[in-house]
This record gives sequence, structure tokens and C-alpha cells, in this order.
Amino acid sequence: MLIKKNFYNQDTIKVAKRLLGCYLVRKYRGKIIRAKIIETEAYQGENDLASHASKGKTERNKAMFGEPGRAYIYLIYGMYYMFNIVTEKKNFPAAVLIRGLSNDYQIKTKNQKKRIKKLKKLDGPGKLTKNLVIGKSFNGWDLTKGEKIWLEYPVLQNQNNIKVKASPRIGVDYAKDSKDWLWNFKIEE
Repeated sequence: MLIKKNFYNQDTIKVAKRLLGCYLVRKYRGKIIRAKIIETEAYQGENDLASHASKGKTERNKAMFGEPGRAYIYLIYGMYYMFNIVTEKKNFPAAVLIRGLSNDYQIKTKNQKKRIKKLKKLDGPGKLTKNLVIGKSFNGWDLTKGEKIWLEYPVLQNQNNIKVKASPRIGVDYAKDSKDWLWNFKIEE
């Protein structure tokens, strides 16, 4: 079931945890690829020194100040796109970075039934955007429409049974005290 705007229009930390076990769905070249989210990271407000919003609204981060349920995509190191989902109310800069996907993918084509395909685990935000062909053109994309890229609730899984491991965010050593915030969330195996 498609995740609607009201889900994203709540506290970013809550959204980051609740996205674990949900599915990122990508429709590309006649295929629908559905992969379970296993790692997220939260960025919330201008006081979060690890967030792009800590320096105010810019051309690069303006999507982060937009409507909840929109994509915030940016390029790092000149080669990797990062896929974030805007959360909370409009004009409050907050987003959840999708950091990892399970290696059990459901792939459906027009002429085939659903099948499970084992791929390498996409345990990095750059790997998952590269493999799912998610780039800058999706910046500001409305993820609640169910077109090209969207998120879905798990059908048979009880999210209350998921054990979540919280740890400091990755790659934000520059962020003073913000670097120690336990806002990286993973499904504990």
C-alpha cells in the first residue's frame, strides 16, 4: 500500500524508524523493483549541524524545505546521488536519508509474475541510487503519487516486531555535537 503524505508530515525521527521494513519501489524500463528499507538516517532542522539546512535555505537544499513526502536528491563527491525524503511541515527543513536496502528484491515485468531476485545488498546510499537509477531529475519529486518512484508499507510484516538499532550518523564528523546524535537507524538482525 502506497505511503501517503500524512505519514511523512510528522516528526523526522519517528518517520526514519517507521520507514524500516517498508519498501522503496522504482518503476524503470517496464520493470517494477521493490526493495525493503533496512537503514535510514534523520536530519532535522537548522540547528542540526550535520544537515544541509544548518547554513539556511540555498539553491541546493531548497527541496528539503518543501512539502513532506517529496524527494530531496543531491550529489556528493561529484559522483553519488543521495535519496532523501522530506518530512514534517513545509518550510521546516527535515529529511530522512535512505542508506540501505535489503538484497531480496521483487522484480515484476509486464510479461512475468513477481519473482524474488537476490542481488548484492545495497548497503550505501550511493549504491542504491546507482542501482535503481535515481538521479537529480527526482529532486522535488512527489513520492505520494505512486509514479516512477514511491514507498509502500509492508504487506505481511508487523512493523512493531522490528528491532531497531540506533547509532551515530555516518560521515558527519565535522558536525560538532550533532555528530553524536543517535539518528542512524538499522533493522537489527
